[in-house]
Amino acid sequence: MEESVEWYAVRVTYCREFKLKEILDSLKIDNYIPVQYREVTRNGKKKKILQPVIRNLVFIRTSRETLDAIKKDVEGVLPIRYMYNNAAKAPVTINDSEMRQFIAVSGMLNEQLIYVTLDGCKLKRGDRVRVTGGIFEGVEGDVVRIKNDRRVLVTINGVMAVATSFIHPSLLQKIN
Repeated sequence: MEESVEWYAVRVTYCREFKLKEILDSLKIDNYIPVQYREVTRNGKKKKILQPVIRNLVFIRTSRETLDAIKKDVEGVLPIRYMYNNAAKAPVTINDSEMRQFIAVSGMLNEQLIYVTLDGCKLKRGDRVRVTGGIFEGVEGDVVRIKNDRRVLVTINGVMAVATSFIHPSLLQKIN
């Protein structure tokens, strides 16, 4: 029987998301950590460094069996916890299409991207659109207004979302 491969949202402790990434990369397992440049001051000097957008969050594309085996192997050194969908009483999984859209937008390292957690986000339902040109061409999401700009919100259901920078209406195609 072939194992089902899906994207899982997992949490690690003590900001060790890059340690988990090293382990997964060495095992050739697809993984993704949304990152963003942030300005920090160290020793009186301002410097931009790449940091995770949400601490302790890692997306992993593998089978449940493989992920359970990895969790067991590293448990004493690097505890890994599934993010759970309490309604379904199962780990949060993300389909490939949704994750591809999310990576397409968040992987740009564009400083104008705005990350939002869904629990704190009261969004008015907007039109579902596809971007037809520019750097976000092909991305699908919902039109929202944030900071007085029209943006496309790409959502990972139940986990988080990322809003693009301003997109001109001529580059948006309404879809059902």
